[in-house]
Amino acid sequence: MESSLPVEELTSGASGRIIPLFKNLRRSVFSYQTYRRLIIFIESIFLWVILLSRWRFSTSPSSPPPSPSAATTTVLGKRRKFALRRDEEDTQRRRALAEALDMVVENDGVSCRWNTSLFFGARRNALFCRSWFPVTDELRGIIIIIHGLNEHSGRYAHFARQLNSCNFGVYAMDWIGHGGSDGLHGYVPSLDHVVADTGAFLEKVKFENPGIPCFLFGHSTGGAVVLKAASYPHIENMLEGIILTSPALRVKPANPIVSAVAPIFSLVAPRYQFKGSHKRGIPVSRDPAALVAKYSDPLVYTGPLRVRTGHEILRISSYLMRNFKSVTVPFLVLHGSADRVTDPLASQDLYNEAASEFKDIKLYDGFLHDLLFEPEREEIAQDIIDWMHKKLDSGNLENVYSQC
Repeated sequence: MESSLPVEELTSGASGRIIPLFKNLRRSVFSYQTYRRLIIFIESIFLWVILLSRWRFSTSPSSPPPSPSAATTTVLGKRRKFALRRDEEDTQRRRALAEALDMVVENDGVSCRWNTSLFFGARRNALFCRSWFPVTDELRGIIIIIHGLNEHSGRYAHFARQLNSCNFGVYAMDWIGHGGSDGLHGYVPSLDHVVADTGAFLEKVKFENPGIPCFLFGHSTGGAVVLKAASYPHIENMLEGIILTSPALRVKPANPIVSAVAPIFSLVAPRYQFKGSHKRGIPVSRDPAALVAKYSDPLVYTGPLRVRTGHEILRISSYLMRNFKSVTVPFLVLHGSADRVTDPLASQDLYNEAASEFKDIKLYDGFLHDLLFEPEREEIAQDIIDWMHKKLDSGNLENVYSQC
């Protein structure tokens, strides 16, 4: 707010003028904030009224509705069966594509063994999984990759081969609704289910590889999933540490009203594709070839965000932001300073507030969201490998000291 008073009068000793001026300024700011909140509240109420009126119109006509007839029940049953069949056909199509991915099994002369399989998650959904292992039996450790929203684990084959070259075994799991896993493409009914699936998959990996240290890796929303999973003591106890790239920790919709109506919309129309949330044109890599490869990949979901999925991201982000101080798992968080999809300052807050004794952060100046698909992907992957070596070496030293 500009004042008509000259600068010298504002800075003079005329306290009688200064005090009212600042009172007016505070009153103006307060009025603007109050007005903005009031508008958002009115818009929220308006949308609620529309939703309720549509629901009443479709379910409560002027005369009392008759009990559903056998014909109506039959029609509804056919619709459900059609929807289920459509989802199953979509899943089978994506699963065939996932299995047919061209898997390169050699990197700089270092051979690796790879495999695909199905894992039945916490809710008995079939989840598509991959594994890459070096030919040597002397594993330094195992890393489990949890991909980001709308992508799939097959995109991390190059990273996996680089890990193999350093004697790390790699597992990866497609979330529900992603890659070759069950579910409608791009639809996540609950990220808590993904968290539970991650914990169950980790238990399976530990059972198959006794005595080998395990790390969890998560990108973007996958990073949020990994961080929440590691907050459970029984999962943290199975881990050597976690690695987070561009984690979705402070997620805010472009319009504040979305946060207000997301809970009800996610119940009324959970699969609806919300075009207003579609962030078109925001680059996620500075490598043009990586962008073309991502958005031409039929296993990458490129449609508008589904309502329930968006609500789940807001919900898990809010939970994690409230619980930074309770984080005790060893972690490395990496973020590009120019990331416009997730907030690098939130990663800094996580590092500053977490109670973890072993923690590190790397901020890459000018880098974008998909760090492992940036032109400097090799160096970033090496930073991750170096950190895992550092963590494993620190654990060995602790064991030596405890035996002295």
